[in-house]
Amino acid sequence: MATPRTAFEDLPSSVRTAIEERTGPLLQAETTAAGFNSEISARAHSTTGTCFVKGLRTDHPRAWTQAREAEVNSYLRGIAPALLWRLEAAGWHLLAFEALDGHHADYSPGSPDLPKVAATLRHLGETPCPPIKLRHAEQRLLGYVTDPAHAQLFAGPALLHTDLNNTNVLVDDGRALLVDWAWATCGAAWLDAGYWTIWLMAAGGNTPQSAEQWAARVPSWHAAPREGIDAFAHANATMWAEIADPDPDPWTKRMLDAARSWSAYRSAL
Repeated sequence: MATPRTAFEDLPSSVRTAIEERTGPLLQAETTAAGFNSEISARAHSTTGTCFVKGLRTDHPRAWTQAREAEVNSYLRGIAPALLWRLEAAGWHLLAFEALDGHHADYSPGSPDLPKVAATLRHLGETPCPPIKLRHAEQRLLGYVTDPAHAQLFAGPALLHTDLNNTNVLVDDGRALLVDWAWATCGAAWLDAGYWTIWLMAAGGNTPQSAEQWAARVPSWHAAPREGIDAFAHANATMWAEIADPDPDPWTKRMLDAARSWSAYRSAL
């Protein structure tokens, strides 16, 4: 479920003053609609340039995700926009990242963005989990597998994004960068290719077979045991059914349909 958005201009004056201490005088701030995890999401233009600012109130149930994004960012060179600064003031926790002028990735069949996303996932799959507090994939998915032993198939030493919504992928200057690391996780390197498979199908036009062909562009996918992929597909179908119950919105319904379709395809192989 999307987090209700607060307009940048509605931030307390003390918070805006703290921002200007880092940016210089603000000229304009454009609240953005994309993203589900932030109360504040805006491009801030100042006398020194432009940055992307996101944040949550410090008493928000997911305020911990702000700290996670800040801690993981230094390990994501070439994979995510760089963190410029962070601040906590007047009940708000804000992060500022370098602003990109690109577009959200197009996941439709034949899109020129797809090879760029595959290249970024290949790079990410080679990135080890940093020495910070992260959840583990086998823990996150344990409640959705039919056999608890299957969850161990998701364990591994790689850093994962796990939320490959196309709005979390920005294509800029010939590269795809991943944003919104609220659900950064440690696990098997092939899992992000698996998550991407579901998002490709939900975008429309991609079949389970064609989506897996893109997943296969990520080298770690070839190291995944068949049993692991089957269990992962089933776990995601179960997870999205839980999220969708009892009355899913159209976006959630697309994800549920894609996850179920992929799981059925894997079961029939």
